[in-house]
Amino acid sequence: MPCRRVLLVDDDRELAAMLVEYLSADGWQVETAARGPDGLDAALSDRFDVLILDIMLPGMNGLDVLRALRAKSELPVIMLTARGDDTDRIVGLELGADDYLPKPFNPRELGARLRALTRRVRDSGDAPWVELHGLRLNSAERRVSVDGEPLALTGAEFSLLEALMKRPGEVLGKDELARHALGRELHAMDRSIDTHVSRLRAKLPASVRERIRIQAVRGRGYLLTSGPG
Repeated sequence: MPCRRVLLVDDDRELAAMLVEYLSADGWQVETAARGPDGLDAALSDRFDVLILDIMLPGMNGLDVLRALRAKSELPVIMLTARGDDTDRIVGLELGADDYLPKPFNPRELGARLRALTRRVRDSGDAPWVELHGLRLNSAERRVSVDGEPLALTGAEFSLLEALMKRPGEVLGKDELARHALGRELHAMDRSIDTHVSRLRAKLPASVRERIRIQAVRGRGYLLTSGPG
């Protein structure tokens, strides 16, 4: 496997040094930045597979970095948040973070989250692509198009759509979707999947939403339905 490249943007020097040591031993090539503007510039350089982004940063806070990044890039992002600060987590997800991890955390948990976000579909005997009413998803290339035009999705949004498109008409529980999209179980009061689904719906063009719907099933999860279009 090629060396995976991660950008860590955090001004906590002690934490950054510890994570560089751990992630390097786990097979990652790690670069760091301590200021928001420097982190944004590096994240936009196309040199990295994933970004670990703290919220409290000098020069430009992490949420502003994420907002600026998402205007130009769908680089997978894990936000580092203060434990118990639900507002930052929700805002981060709404701005397009793929996942979040509250401080303090176990580096092994971070490693697991990184692997989940950067995994690529391996040969499992499944068809490499699926298409429904002009919405085409290519699992091998991690690409989505609508009537031939590319649709930009984050890694989590892509994985959610992939799970739903491959099992249309079937209700998929939130825990199952979280395992597929985030590589983890949901915890109590975790709204990550709901937020990602909301963003995914908003990104689908109106022409697609007339033909394909992602419906919530109260107390169970989500399903994708399609009809003539």
